[in-house]
Amino acid sequence: MKLKFLGILLAMFLLVQAAVAAPFNANAKTKRIPAGTQFTLELLNQVTSTTTEGTEFSAILVTDQKEDDDVILPSGSLVRGTVKKIVPSKRLSKGAIVYLDFDHVVTPNGRQLPLSLSVIGRSDMTVDGGITTTKGYGDAVKQNWTKTKSIAKKATQWGIDSGDFWNGYGKILTVPTGAVGGGVGGGAYFVGDSVADLVRKGEEVNIEKGSKIEVILVDPIDVPVI
Repeated sequence: MKLKFLGILLAMFLLVQAAVAAPFNANAKTKRIPAGTQFTLELLNQVTSTTTEGTEFSAILVTDQKEDDDVILPSGSLVRGTVKKIVPSKRLSKGAIVYLDFDHVVTPNGRQLPLSLSVIGRSDMTVDGGITTTKGYGDAVKQNWTKTKSIAKKATQWGIDSGDFWNGYGKILTVPTGAVGGGVGGGAYFVGDSVADLVRKGEEVNIEKGSKIEVILVDPIDVPVI
């Protein structure tokens, strides 16, 4: 009786093992996502340059990856990675740099497939693929000039919006006043902040949770399909 009972337990154990091993069968049907495929990821964690190298983060695919109308990797598939390297911010407004390493993607059947992704399409990238804030003093000055133009534009718009008196003739006074004030204020900001940028450190990198990141697949991956 005991032998019969042990035989039943052994058979059940083998069935379970076979079921678990099925998704990992070398002969399982796979479909390839070729190198060069672009993904859009949404971060599930905040990533900053104030963390430590090796910190893990997660993201999800925003859209389905398909082939011949078959979904290979559905939207919502989990992608995991780590902060590979951090370069601290420096004087002359040189911002910190963060390098991301995407480790693997979790397939619908639970497999973890290694993958290699590179971040693309960002204006705040370094030439070697890092994400930064300001690339040095020249970049900081350009940002100051952009802010200066914004100050002047807002001041001029204030003059336009505030001149609706005397049947609109009030703009004769308010528009020049706003334009001159914006020019003087913007100029003072540009000079003052540009001088300060000579000695201040650049800003830290801060990629918020929920941010979208465009990436490209460096090596092809073969995904088991159900």
